[in-house]
Amino acid sequence: MKVSKPLFTSISLLALLMSSCAFDLINVKQVPAQLEVPLSPGNSFELQEEVTVHLPAGYSRLLKKGTKWDFVGTTAHGDVYKTKDQVLTVEASNIHEAYIVVSSGKLVGFYLPVERSFSPTVPLSLPMQEIENDRP
Repeated sequence: MKVSKPLFTSISLLALLMSSCAFDLINVKQVPAQLEVPLSPGNSFELQEEVTVHLPAGYSRLLKKGTKWDFVGTTAHGDVYKTKDQVLTVEASNIHEAYIVVSSGKLVGFYLPVERSFSPTVPLSLPMQEIENDRP
């Protein structure tokens, strides 16, 4: 039995597609968020205990005890803080630079500055000690 060239090509392509690895893409849930930057600096805080944040994609992040978090602005979801004391990322199939978003003393998610978006997480209490910044 002779197989036509188009049929052979189709069967070969189908076999190739079926044998290739499936890559399950996991995305970080994001919603657009406008960061409002204040005219004067806000207060910072120091984390009093280590806090482990479990991310929806299955990863976790450790926020280190003694880390100083500086206020950088607000979003509709809460106040945004970044730190120079540790590198913070949110990870799924991609890795995103992240700042924390705090509302009523709880971590409620992350602000992703490159994407200009908010990524929610399960609210988590933060043991923090406010630090007043020196103002002129």
